[in-house]
Amino acid sequence: MSTLTFDIANALAGLLVLVSFLMLYQVRLPAVLDMLALHAGVLAAAVAWQAHVQGVPELYVTAAITLGFKAVAIPMALRRIIRRLGIHREIEVISGIGPTMLAGIGLVALSLEVMLPVTAHVDPVTREDIALALSVVLLGLLMMVTRRNAVSQVAAFLSLENGIDLAAAAARGMPLVVEISIAFSVLIAFLVIGVFLFRIRERFDTVDVRALDQFRGERR
Repeated sequence: MSTLTFDIANALAGLLVLVSFLMLYQVRLPAVLDMLALHAGVLAAAVAWQAHVQGVPELYVTAAITLGFKAVAIPMALRRIIRRLGIHREIEVISGIGPTMLAGIGLVALSLEVMLPVTAHVDPVTREDIALALSVVLLGLLMMVTRRNAVSQVAAFLSLENGIDLAAAAARGMPLVVEISIAFSVLIAFLVIGVFLFRIRERFDTVDVRALDQFRGERR
């Protein structure tokens, strides 16, 4: 494997982690959705490069699905939802941006510390990509637990799923039928989430998850 091949694969996976941090840093919904689209675009490029490196044409289809579905269709649908719900405002972060970013750095360090020794026997591209993919997954989880807005939590879930896709592509390819089934599963989940967002807005006049917590407490 040439040094250039390794460097490009590593740069794309690292860029995906960087965009995860940019998404974690945002405090307004439109900016979060912009970062989500960029996140999926970088993932599509990383998967396409894995298709070239591994010589697996099916991964080009995976990259195309990612680009069209996750980078274009879903962000556009989410923008339409927030316009209809009228929630163009700042997202409240539970612990503040500074501590959240520091926690994200710690999670990336943890994922590298855990995964690099475990994958020492595999080729360098797979090893680096899997370690960075775990970082993306952990950053997505961090965003889910530190955001109170339901739409931003949806974006965090989708970024988490992007990390899983990167790991699957790096681990010598994901079967096309698996990628298509995952895409349809995400689509169904997205439609269900969209319905629930409208119902939450209709019932509580907000999509802040604290309203659900308060309602649950009152019911008890």
